[in-house]
Amino acid sequence: MTSAAFDSNLAVLFSGGLDSSILVSHLIAQNHRVRPLYVDSQLVWQREELHWARRVLQAIDAPGLEPLVVIKLPLADVYGDHWSITGRGVPRADEPDEAVYLPGRNPLLMIKAQVWCRLHGVSRLALGSLQSNPFADATDEFFRQFEAAMDHAVSGHVELLRPFSALDKRQVMELGRSLPFELTFSCLAPRLGEHCGKCNKCAERQQAFLQSGLTDPTRYAASTDSIAIRGKRPCFE
Repeated sequence: MTSAAFDSNLAVLFSGGLDSSILVSHLIAQNHRVRPLYVDSQLVWQREELHWARRVLQAIDAPGLEPLVVIKLPLADVYGDHWSITGRGVPRADEPDEAVYLPGRNPLLMIKAQVWCRLHGVSRLALGSLQSNPFADATDEFFRQFEAAMDHAVSGHVELLRPFSALDKRQVMELGRSLPFELTFSCLAPRLGEHCGKCNKCAERQQAFLQSGLTDPTRYAASTDSIAIRGKRPCFE
């Protein structure tokens, strides 16, 4: 298939986690030309996350995949001594949804990504938001209002796409079962480049493999035998 066969002008808000990696692969399989956008807010896990994001894109390496764009959005001056900046008090596997919520995180990600898209002539931005996201900034109404507000802010239209919004985690994992899942990354407190095995995101990751019936190839620094199985969606993965 030649590059001309691809439907271009599409970016994906990408983190290198399970959902966004599957989304990139899925869209390419549907003949979209995809530009992954990674927003670096210098949060405590992002150095390792960006490393693995590059690795998984290298593994995908398919026609239609554009080079990764890294957008800077430092948040230390806003978040201050929040656990996402300091690494102290990272939410454990057994803590409630409220503990892992990052204030304003999703709108901040989308604002920077949408402005980039508008300035670079990209008319569509895809997000890996799932049906199970429990937070108010993941509802259909939120996205409608946000998209309308941004149309005024950027003097143009960037369409927000959520291809997985009607799917649960098991269905999304099934779509990506051929991906090298060991190269995806989703951990709040990585240890020497590996998943910690104790945080909320590690629990969510383990749950995703259990629900889908797939073998978890993740290297965890600590045993996950005692991880509580919970359903959480703190932000775009």
